[in-house]
Amino acid sequence: MIQELQLRVSPRTAASMGDIASHIAKHNDIPAQSISGIRVLKRSIDARQRNVVVNLKVRVYIDEPMTQDYLVPPIDYKAVDGKRQAVVVGMGPGGLFAALRLIELGIKPIVLERGKDVMQRRIDASMIQREGIVNPESNYCYGEGGAGAYSDGKLYTRSKKRGSVDRILGIFVQHGAREDILIDAHPHIGSDKLPGVIKAMRETILRCGGEVHFETRVTRLVVEDGKVTGVETAAGERFDGPVILATGHSARDVYQMLYDSDITVEAKGIAVGVRLEHPQRIIDQIQYHSVSGRGDFLPAAEYNFVTQVDHRGVYSFCMCPGGFVVPAVSEVDGLVVNGMSPSNRGSHWANSGMVVEIHPEDLPDQYKKYGELAMMEFQRDMERRAFAEAGNTLIAGAQRMKDFVDGKASRNIPPSSYLPGVQMSRLDLWMPPFVANRLRKGFKVFGKSAQGFLTNDAVVIGVETRTSSPLRIPRDNTTFHHVALEGLYPCGEGAGYAGGIVSSAIDGERCAEALAQAAP
Repeated sequence: MIQELQLRVSPRTAASMGDIASHIAKHNDIPAQSISGIRVLKRSIDARQRNVVVNLKVRVYIDEPMTQDYLVPPIDYKAVDGKRQAVVVGMGPGGLFAALRLIELGIKPIVLERGKDVMQRRIDASMIQREGIVNPESNYCYGEGGAGAYSDGKLYTRSKKRGSVDRILGIFVQHGAREDILIDAHPHIGSDKLPGVIKAMRETILRCGGEVHFETRVTRLVVEDGKVTGVETAAGERFDGPVILATGHSARDVYQMLYDSDITVEAKGIAVGVRLEHPQRIIDQIQYHSVSGRGDFLPAAEYNFVTQVDHRGVYSFCMCPGGFVVPAVSEVDGLVVNGMSPSNRGSHWANSGMVVEIHPEDLPDQYKKYGELAMMEFQRDMERRAFAEAGNTLIAGAQRMKDFVDGKASRNIPPSSYLPGVQMSRLDLWMPPFVANRLRKGFKVFGKSAQGFLTNDAVVIGVETRTSSPLRIPRDNTTFHHVALEGLYPCGEGAGYAGGIVSSAIDGERCAEALAQAAP
């Protein structure tokens, strides 16, 4: 017999399959010797009360052998040699999952990535961290795997209505991710493990007859009779086929190319602010209601804050427990930070973006001359100001959190996970006032709801600007192609239709399906 049960157990019990079996036997009138196996299906932590509990959904095998069934069945990817082909521009999650879905649908993907493969990217990311040397084509934003490969790794999404999250997670597992991501409420692969998974996805594409071209930057769309029929690259190569444009939220040259070519784009709202870093022990103490922190059986604690200040949202973004702050720069004259967590979430720090919602109408008049690219130029100016304030280096400006709120200079800055280093800077003075003032008020709100959160043991590090695309490439709601150009499928974060790894992957699959349904 097989039973599925919902359990609420202590963190100590949840850490041991033997203790889970004993709990089931005791509370469900099942003889312990009859339990032949237990499979955890879902797991989440409930820390709302002082006594933290773990919610488990389990499948219990009683007096019969435990089967090795898949939580999500693997996909059989078949050869597409000689099949109809499509061009996929960009190899982040949107492009990768679009390419894999095209293979499923019998279409050969030709994937073009401006950056290097995911393993070579590691070298360029290290050069940014240790030497302050930025390769504009291979960095934390550009290259195989996209921005999430080395500066994220989290798979939590609220976009469940768009498609099957479990399907996306199952494809990650099929390519080497731990099965835990199918179980945990907030799944996380880790920026140390994700590159190997991405490499395995590329190998699937190649094994099935798809093509992958690295260091291949697209500079022009080929348009014939109002329809996109291919692309041209900086090297003068041409690749033919309908185009899935999945370039990520930092491909500013692509946005400029579209705008200069009179291809419709639209400015959209973004969020900008700082990266906030606490000692992880403080977040553990707050979230788990204990001065001793998380103890031996709980993971590094997370948080999620949101409020409204002067009619704009202020919220935490991309929270990285046990993580590191990294320089997510893609231009040599800018400074922008992001966060990442390794799979063990084992560092001494917790960080998150703390950002303010900005609408196009919020921008000063000086940006009107940029038209639909106004938000992009505002982002760029914030990054250039941060770089200048840092003495034209990547040693980021930082200020103690409470000093930022109180409008004071910090006498010194505590140790930080940010490897290039931090230096004292009056972020409260040089950041745009409509951003800094809302952050101050938001921090006060968060400090009231979580005692100990607003502290000078935490630092704000500037600036965080790459939360989403600064514009949208509009597409038809039914066909998914561009509103004015058939054959062009704007996709993922870069097109303004996703926010994170999983939602971008789902959007990539949807674009692939729409392309497959269109007439060749």
